Amino acid sequence: MTAVTRLAHFVAERSWEDLSDEARRELKIRVLDSLGCALGAIDAPPVAVIRAQVDEFGGRPLCTLVGGGQTAPDRAALYNGALVRYLDFNDSYFAPGETCHPSDNLAPVLAAAEYADASGSELLTALAVAYQVQCRLSDEAPVRAKGFDHTTQGSYAAGAGAAKALRFGVAETANAVAIAGTALNALRVTRTGALSQWKGLAYPFTASGAVEAAFLAARGITGPAEVFEGNKGFMETIAGPFEIDWEREDLERVRRTFLKRYNAEIHSQSALEALLELRDAHELDPNTVERIELDTFQVAYDIIGGGEEGGKKEIRTKEEADHSLPYLLAVALLDGQVMPEQFTAERIVRADVQALLQRVDVRSAADLSARFPAEHACRLRLRLTGGAILAAEKRDYEGFLTRPMSWEGAQRKFERLAAGSVEPGLAAELAETVWALDELETRDLTTLLARTGARNATEGAVR
Repeated sequence: MTAVTRLAHFVAERSWEDLSDEARRELKIRVLDSLGCALGAIDAPPVAVIRAQVDEFGGRPLCTLVGGGQTAPDRAALYNGALVRYLDFNDSYFAPGETCHPSDNLAPVLAAAEYADASGSELLTALAVAYQVQCRLSDEAPVRAKGFDHTTQGSYAAGAGAAKALRFGVAETANAVAIAGTALNALRVTRTGALSQWKGLAYPFTASGAVEAAFLAARGITGPAEVFEGNKGFMETIAGPFEIDWEREDLERVRRTFLKRYNAEIHSQSALEALLELRDAHELDPNTVERIELDTFQVAYDIIGGGEEGGKKEIRTKEEADHSLPYLLAVALLDGQVMPEQFTAERIVRADVQALLQRVDVRSAADLSARFPAEHACRLRLRLTGGAILAAEKRDYEGFLTRPMSWEGAQRKFERLAAGSVEPGLAAELAETVWALDELETRDLTTLLARTGARNATEGAVR
């Protein structure tokens, strides 16, 4: 039996009954968190461009678009996925050599589940399957060091989640996963150097392709059966040899993912919490801070601190700003928060933050790196005029595994992000629907999502 067939058996055979009560709760929290991220991004310019393209090119009205309207499943996965991902505020998972955002799989699973007229429990089960596949492949087959993006493992996860929502058998599932996995290998340059808007759109593109792969498999198109272990397959060309015993896998990996308290790259969360707590405790005037010094773990330094993935002090765009520890710490000190408002073009280029971020020093520390990923440890020092130093040390933050975000905390975040596009009554109804989703139908959720937002359907059209 090939590796993809063993994976397909896992996908086809798991059910809602296999999830613990805790995993079910955590799934619902992540659905609500993801929908908040989506609603908070509904006016983002790149998302508006994608919506304009979907509207211009059309697609049979089979699946709901957040904010209203319908289109084909693959295009719904692209647009709704862009909404979930664009703010870079959704959940994360850490493996020793990989970071991913498993809730990126909500959009493709939602499109497939709506198309199949699936129940809410089927939707949640398919999402749990996608979480498990992406997280376990990240554990055992990291690709970042080889120059590939985490969306590479995501192609298998999105394909598996879509296949589960569509109620595929083993053969169709294996083909869907094999087609997606062989076709959607992405380069890590997406997240290095001068960052582009593609950083927030790479996974939605992968998700759209994976949904398309699933529907091709449903019509009898076959994929390479040895996509993992075959000649020039995933193991030989990218990941190296690995083994996952899918027969023994459960659906509990969602419990090992964590949520963001601040609208910033995940490795920054503990440092931001430390700084904001110091700011509040001492009622700091930002003008009295001469320098900000941060010791952090190696992965954080490499990705957002100025290490191997590029310098982080030339900041002009949202994509560069939310992946720059110097910018994030500077804007947090100045504004007392890090939310979507801190990433407007006007805020990013303002002189106060541009000057302060140049006075932020980020260093990796071996002792902190040794504690990763079990801890996201950091040491922060604020050097004040007159010579005084304020210091704080963190090992975690609200939303991390050791301090998980509650349903109530997730609902507050959801309401904060959704406020610009959803009336309070509808926001409350959405939250209630997510909480009871296993007793409802997928269409109960998508019907509410169609009532959210406001849009200009022609903005960004190509003429």
